[in-house]
Amino acid sequence: MKTAIVTGAVGDIGFATARALAEAGYKVGVLDLDEARVRETAARISGAVPLVASVTDEAAVEAALDAFAAIPDLVVNNAGIVRFGYLIDQPLEDFKRVLDVDLVGVFIVARAAARKMASRGSGAIVNITSIGGVACGTNAGAYPAAKAGVAKLTEQMALEWGPQGIRVNAIAPGFIDGGMSAGFFKDPKIRARRGDAVPLRRLGTPEDVAGAVLFLSSDAAAYISGQELAVDGGVVKSVLQQLPRD
Repeated sequence: MKTAIVTGAVGDIGFATARALAEAGYKVGVLDLDEARVRETAARISGAVPLVASVTDEAAVEAALDAFAAIPDLVVNNAGIVRFGYLIDQPLEDFKRVLDVDLVGVFIVARAAARKMASRGSGAIVNITSIGGVACGTNAGAYPAAKAGVAKLTEQMALEWGPQGIRVNAIAPGFIDGGMSAGFFKDPKIRARRGDAVPLRRLGTPEDVAGAVLFLSSDAAAYISGQELAVDGGVVKSVLQQLPRD
Protein backbone atom coordinates (compact mmCIF):
# COMPACT_ATOMS: atom_id res chain seq x y z
CA MET A 1 0.00 0.00 0.00
CA LYS A 2 1.29 3.46 -0.91
CA THR A 3 1.51 6.05 1.84
CA ALA A 4 0.97 9.82 1.90
CA ILE A 5 1.09 12.68 4.39
CA VAL A 6 -1.02 15.80 3.89
CA THR A 7 -0.30 18.93 5.92
CA GLY A 8 -3.04 21.43 6.70
CA ALA A 9 -5.36 18.46 6.49
CA VAL A 10 -8.20 19.89 8.56
CA GLY A 11 -8.91 22.59 5.95
CA ASP A 12 -11.11 22.11 2.90
CA ILE A 13 -8.34 21.51 0.34
CA GLY A 14 -6.32 19.37 2.74
CA PHE A 15 -9.30 17.24 3.67
CA ALA A 16 -10.43 16.78 0.06
CA THR A 17 -6.89 15.78 -0.89
CA ALA A 18 -6.47 13.34 2.00
CA ARG A 19 -9.84 11.76 1.27
CA ALA A 20 -9.11 11.42 -2.45
CA LEU A 21 -5.77 9.77 -1.71
CA ALA A 22 -7.40 7.35 0.72
CA GLU A 23 -10.02 6.48 -1.89
CA ALA A 24 -7.19 5.87 -4.36
CA GLY A 25 -5.69 3.30 -2.01
CA TYR A 26 -3.17 5.32 0.01
CA LYS A 27 -2.64 5.03 3.73
CA VAL A 28 -2.87 8.71 4.66
CA GLY A 29 -1.38 10.67 7.53
CA VAL A 30 -3.36 13.84 8.24
CA LEU A 31 -1.12 16.45 9.83
CA ASP A 32 -2.22 19.70 11.41
CA LEU A 33 -1.84 21.78 14.54
CA ASP A 34 -5.10 21.31 16.49
CA GLU A 35 -5.16 17.80 17.98
CA ALA A 36 -8.94 17.61 18.40
CA ARG A 37 -9.59 18.68 14.81
CA VAL A 38 -6.87 16.37 13.49
CA ARG A 39 -8.45 13.38 15.21
CA GLU A 40 -11.90 14.40 14.00
CA THR A 41 -10.61 14.72 10.43
CA ALA A 42 -8.78 11.38 10.55
CA ALA A 43 -11.97 9.69 11.77
CA ARG A 44 -13.74 10.84 8.59
CA ILE A 45 -11.18 9.21 6.28
CA SER A 46 -10.83 5.46 6.03
CA GLY A 47 -7.61 4.24 7.62
CA ALA A 48 -6.20 7.74 8.18
CA VAL A 49 -3.53 8.33 10.82
CA PRO A 50 -3.75 11.53 12.92
CA LEU A 51 -0.47 13.45 13.15
CA VAL A 52 -0.22 16.57 15.31
CA ALA A 53 2.51 19.15 14.65
CA SER A 54 3.12 22.74 13.65
CA VAL A 55 4.90 22.85 10.29
CA THR A 56 7.13 25.55 11.78
CA ASP A 57 8.43 23.20 14.50
CA GLU A 58 11.17 21.03 13.01
CA ALA A 59 11.36 18.63 15.95
CA ALA A 60 7.58 18.15 16.03
CA VAL A 61 7.47 17.52 12.27
CA GLU A 62 10.24 14.93 12.46
CA ALA A 63 8.48 13.24 15.39
CA ALA A 64 5.21 13.14 13.43
CA LEU A 65 6.91 11.57 10.41
CA ASP A 66 8.54 8.98 12.69
CA ALA A 67 5.15 8.25 14.29
CA PHE A 68 3.70 7.57 10.84
CA ALA A 69 5.93 4.48 10.88
CA ALA A 70 6.44 4.39 7.12
CA ILE A 71 8.52 6.27 4.60
CA PRO A 72 5.86 8.28 2.73
CA ASP A 73 5.56 7.79 -1.00
CA LEU A 74 3.97 11.24 -1.20
CA VAL A 75 3.94 14.40 0.88
CA VAL A 76 1.51 17.22 0.14
CA ASN A 77 2.55 20.56 1.65
CA ASN A 78 -0.83 22.23 1.96
CA ALA A 79 -0.59 24.02 5.32
CA GLY A 80 -0.78 27.77 4.97
CA ILE A 81 -2.16 31.00 6.40
CA VAL A 82 -2.87 34.51 5.17
CA ARG A 83 -2.85 37.82 6.99
CA PHE A 84 -4.64 40.36 4.85
CA GLY A 85 -3.45 43.94 4.86
CA TYR A 86 -1.72 46.58 2.79
CA LEU A 87 2.05 46.40 3.06
CA ILE A 88 2.40 49.97 4.28
CA ASP A 89 0.22 49.19 7.30
CA GLN A 90 0.86 45.51 8.00
CA PRO A 91 2.47 44.64 11.33
CA LEU A 92 5.89 43.07 10.90
CA GLU A 93 4.78 40.18 13.13
CA ASP A 94 2.00 39.28 10.66
CA PHE A 95 4.37 39.52 7.68
CA LYS A 96 6.93 37.24 9.33
CA ARG A 97 4.30 34.76 10.49
CA VAL A 98 3.02 34.18 6.96
CA LEU A 99 6.55 33.61 5.67
CA ASP A 100 7.26 31.27 8.56
CA VAL A 101 4.22 29.04 7.95
CA ASP A 102 3.82 29.28 4.18
CA LEU A 103 7.47 29.20 3.09
CA VAL A 104 9.69 28.00 5.93
CA GLY A 105 7.09 25.38 6.93
CA VAL A 106 7.18 23.90 3.43
CA PHE A 107 10.97 23.65 3.66
CA ILE A 108 10.86 21.97 7.07
CA VAL A 109 8.31 19.33 6.07
CA ALA A 110 9.72 18.68 2.61
CA ARG A 111 13.29 18.29 3.85
CA ALA A 112 12.27 15.94 6.66
CA ALA A 113 10.35 13.81 4.15
CA ALA A 114 13.07 13.95 1.50
CA ARG A 115 15.67 12.63 3.92
CA LYS A 116 13.50 9.55 4.44
CA MET A 117 12.61 9.20 0.74
CA ALA A 118 16.27 9.45 -0.28
CA SER A 119 17.11 6.39 1.80
CA ARG A 120 14.64 4.42 -0.34
CA GLY A 121 15.47 6.14 -3.64
CA SER A 122 11.96 7.33 -4.55
CA GLY A 123 9.17 9.68 -3.54
CA ALA A 124 6.99 12.58 -4.61
CA ILE A 125 6.37 15.95 -3.00
CA VAL A 126 3.60 18.34 -4.04
CA ASN A 127 3.72 21.88 -2.68
CA ILE A 128 0.53 23.94 -2.75
CA THR A 129 1.26 27.46 -3.96
CA SER A 130 -1.33 29.93 -5.32
CA ILE A 131 -2.10 32.02 -8.37
CA GLY A 132 -1.47 34.83 -5.88
CA GLY A 133 2.20 33.96 -6.22
CA VAL A 134 1.93 34.23 -10.02
CA ALA A 135 -0.01 37.49 -10.22
CA CYS A 136 -0.04 39.79 -7.19
CA GLY A 137 -3.12 41.43 -5.74
CA THR A 138 -3.30 44.27 -3.25
CA ASN A 139 -4.17 43.82 0.44
CA ALA A 140 -2.50 40.38 0.48
CA GLY A 141 0.42 41.10 2.78
CA ALA A 142 3.27 38.60 2.57
CA TYR A 143 1.14 35.89 0.94
CA PRO A 144 2.15 36.48 -2.72
CA ALA A 145 5.84 36.65 -1.81
CA ALA A 146 5.60 33.50 0.29
CA LYS A 147 3.83 31.51 -2.42
CA ALA A 148 6.18 32.75 -5.15
CA GLY A 149 9.00 31.65 -2.88
CA VAL A 150 7.49 28.17 -2.60
CA ALA A 151 7.29 27.94 -6.39
CA LYS A 152 11.01 28.72 -6.73
CA LEU A 153 11.83 26.46 -3.78
CA THR A 154 9.97 23.67 -5.59
CA GLU A 155 12.29 24.07 -8.57
CA GLN A 156 15.37 23.96 -6.35
CA MET A 157 14.13 20.88 -4.50
CA ALA A 158 13.43 19.13 -7.80
CA LEU A 159 16.94 19.94 -9.02
CA GLU A 160 18.74 18.85 -5.86
CA TRP A 161 16.63 15.81 -4.95
CA GLY A 162 15.96 14.42 -8.42
CA PRO A 163 19.13 12.28 -8.35
CA GLN A 164 17.69 10.54 -5.27
CA GLY A 165 14.55 9.62 -7.21
CA ILE A 166 12.38 12.33 -5.62
CA ARG A 167 10.00 14.31 -7.82
CA VAL A 168 8.88 17.73 -6.56
CA ASN A 169 6.08 19.76 -8.14
CA ALA A 170 3.69 22.54 -7.15
CA ILE A 171 0.01 23.24 -7.65
CA ALA A 172 -1.28 26.81 -7.77
CA PRO A 173 -5.00 26.90 -6.96
CA GLY A 174 -7.08 29.76 -8.31
CA PHE A 175 -10.45 30.97 -7.02
CA ILE A 176 -11.34 27.97 -4.84
CA ASP A 177 -14.71 27.87 -3.12
CA GLY A 178 -13.45 26.78 0.27
CA GLY A 179 -10.56 27.05 2.68
CA MET A 180 -9.31 30.55 3.40
CA SER A 181 -11.70 31.95 0.75
CA ALA A 182 -14.86 30.33 2.13
CA GLY A 183 -15.99 33.43 4.01
CA PHE A 184 -15.12 35.67 1.08
CA PHE A 185 -17.36 33.72 -1.28
CA LYS A 186 -20.38 33.85 1.02
CA ASP A 187 -21.17 37.18 -0.64
CA PRO A 188 -23.24 36.25 -3.74
CA LYS A 189 -22.07 39.32 -5.64
CA ILE A 190 -18.43 38.41 -5.11
CA ARG A 191 -19.13 34.78 -6.08
CA ALA A 192 -20.79 35.88 -9.30
CA ARG A 193 -18.12 38.42 -10.20
CA ARG A 194 -15.23 36.05 -9.54
CA GLY A 195 -16.91 33.11 -11.24
CA ASP A 196 -17.73 35.14 -14.34
CA ALA A 197 -14.10 36.29 -14.58
CA VAL A 198 -12.88 32.71 -14.96
CA PRO A 199 -12.77 31.39 -18.55
CA LEU A 200 -14.49 28.17 -17.39
CA ARG A 201 -17.17 30.39 -15.75
CA ARG A 202 -17.11 28.80 -12.32
CA LEU A 203 -15.21 28.81 -9.07
CA GLY A 204 -12.91 25.91 -8.38
CA THR A 205 -13.52 23.28 -5.71
CA PRO A 206 -11.19 21.58 -3.23
CA GLU A 207 -11.79 18.41 -5.24
CA ASP A 208 -10.34 20.12 -8.34
CA VAL A 209 -7.09 20.60 -6.44
CA ALA A 210 -7.18 17.07 -5.06
CA GLY A 211 -7.51 15.72 -8.60
CA ALA A 212 -4.35 17.54 -9.64
CA VAL A 213 -2.51 16.08 -6.64
CA LEU A 214 -3.61 12.60 -7.67
CA PHE A 215 -2.26 13.18 -11.17
CA LEU A 216 1.12 14.55 -10.06
CA SER A 217 1.55 11.66 -7.63
CA SER A 218 0.64 9.02 -10.21
CA ASP A 219 2.75 6.99 -12.62
CA ALA A 220 1.26 9.12 -15.41
CA ALA A 221 3.41 11.99 -14.08
CA ALA A 222 6.53 9.89 -13.53
CA TYR A 223 8.66 12.18 -15.75
CA ILE A 224 7.31 15.49 -14.42
CA SER A 225 9.34 17.39 -11.84
CA GLY A 226 10.05 21.00 -10.98
CA GLN A 227 6.76 22.26 -12.43
CA GLU A 228 3.98 24.50 -11.11
CA LEU A 229 0.51 23.54 -12.33
CA ALA A 230 -2.19 26.22 -12.14
CA VAL A 231 -5.58 24.79 -11.21
CA ASP A 232 -7.53 27.96 -11.90
CA GLY A 233 -9.92 27.48 -14.80
CA GLY A 234 -7.56 29.54 -16.96
CA VAL A 235 -7.89 32.79 -15.03
CA VAL A 236 -4.18 33.69 -14.84
CA LYS A 237 -4.07 33.57 -18.65
CA SER A 238 -7.10 35.80 -19.11
CA VAL A 239 -5.67 39.31 -18.74
CA LEU A 240 -6.51 40.34 -22.31
CA GLN A 241 -10.02 38.95 -21.86
CA GLN A 242 -10.50 41.41 -19.00
CA LEU A 243 -9.35 44.24 -21.31
CA PRO A 244 -11.18 43.46 -24.55
CA ARG A 245 -10.75 45.36 -27.79
CA ASP A 246 -13.72 47.39 -28.96
